[in-house]
Amino acid sequence: MAGIGATGATGATSGIWTGNTSETGTVGKAELGKDAFLNLLVAQLKYQDPSKPTDASEFMSQTAQFTMVEKLEALESAQTAMVNAQNLASATSLVGRQISWTEGTASKSGVVTAVTMNNGTARLSVGDLTVDLSAVTKVAPAGS
Repeated sequence: MAGIGATGATGATSGIWTGNTSETGTVGKAELGKDAFLNLLVAQLKYQDPSKPTDASEFMSQTAQFTMVEKLEALESAQTAMVNAQNLASATSLVGRQISWTEGTASKSGVVTAVTMNNGTARLSVGDLTVDLSAVTKVAPAGS
């Protein structure tokens, strides 16, 4: 499990833990997000030595970093939405068209009848099969 802690005057550690955990350990990728960053900043201010306060320029730098983390998260969300929309547009343009794809060592083909989105992945319905958009190797007009 990944963690970051701030130690106070009493020696106790205030930990900030990220990522999904299970009984056997960490699952997925541990990330330091904007909430954890803000918690660290608050802990730093809370536990600073009153006789040696944080330099104002350093505090402004940390505030700017926090703002940058927020903006990067917003940019990531917007980019993900844009990629999903582009994948959906690409997939819907294939409805009624003949596609080919490789499944294992076999090459298959068929006419796309519908499109579904599953966690940002476009899936094409070809007869009773479902094909990922990324697996398509050839596109032709229906009946080719």
